[in-house]
Amino acid sequence: MTRTRTARLTGDRLDAAAAFLWASGRILEQRRFAHLFGGESNPDGDPSSDPGGDPDGNPAGVLAALDAHRTADGGYAYGLEPDVRGPAAQPITVPGALLVLEEIGALDATRARAVCDWLAGVAAPDGGVPVVLPSLRPYPHPPFVPVPEEGEPPVGALLSTGQIVAPLLRRGIVHPWLTAATAFCRTAVENLHETHPYEAGAAIRFLDAAPDTAWARREATRLGALVHEQRIVLLDPARPEDARISPGYAPGEYHLPHDYARRPSSLARRWFTAAELARGLDHLAAEQQPDGGWPIHWVRWSASTEAEARPGVTLQALLTLRAYDAPGGA
Repeated sequence: MTRTRTARLTGDRLDAAAAFLWASGRILEQRRFAHLFGGESNPDGDPSSDPGGDPDGNPAGVLAALDAHRTADGGYAYGLEPDVRGPAAQPITVPGALLVLEEIGALDATRARAVCDWLAGVAAPDGGVPVVLPSLRPYPHPPFVPVPEEGEPPVGALLSTGQIVAPLLRRGIVHPWLTAATAFCRTAVENLHETHPYEAGAAIRFLDAAPDTAWARREATRLGALVHEQRIVLLDPARPEDARISPGYAPGEYHLPHDYARRPSSLARRWFTAAELARGLDHLAAEQQPDGGWPIHWVRWSASTEAEARPGVTLQALLTLRAYDAPGGA
């Protein structure tokens, strides 16, 4: 494979990320990296010396690693989402699973049906799913994740539901729960008047995949105005005082333009000028640490979960930089 050299995702930057992932990544992130980047990360362009170790990027290895996190009831657990521990499946782990399945082309009707069946069993009457369930209570979890009491009626959240619905819509999945969940997300977005970065991010993921594209464009415009009005985006990393950190977030836990518009094709891309986006991407590239990985910015409540989260954060940084370095990017 010919090595890709781009404006921000340089060969040296990619090589350093590969070294970090092979030293510190979980099997899942190592397999994803090999699948997503293959021979791009090799010092001399010779696939036989590829430090990725898997120049073919075999998706079967990614799927095997992901399946280790599946639960018997059709959900996902066992630390797939590093901040959510234990063997009990939680809705907030599903977005990560669907992301991986979509990456390797394995988000088919059979797997989607199993996930949707599980989600239907934990959903609120309006179709939305909670972030976590009472079953998380006995296991380690961060202080910023409120756990419902046993027997408490489920309350749907856009934060979790929007991220789950988006890839299913992109794949054209049909399921009764998905129909209800799509309606839930649509209503939740239309009634969004005060938000925070992670919820706004889930909303734009849903809007990017929503089948009613005219409606999605209108709501994306309104959401972008809300993000600006509430100052929950840092437009210039040199001026952190211009942005507002939401309650419960860690000091310095800002969201930059690319955190909303992860790809140039996102509806959120229109929220920002080329200069604003470029400043954020330059900042993202410069955040790579001496060990080759990227840092987390949310509350560091556990050293082990931080160590497990950084490989996924590193992969997302690489994917964002690659998307914008491609022709037509920023």
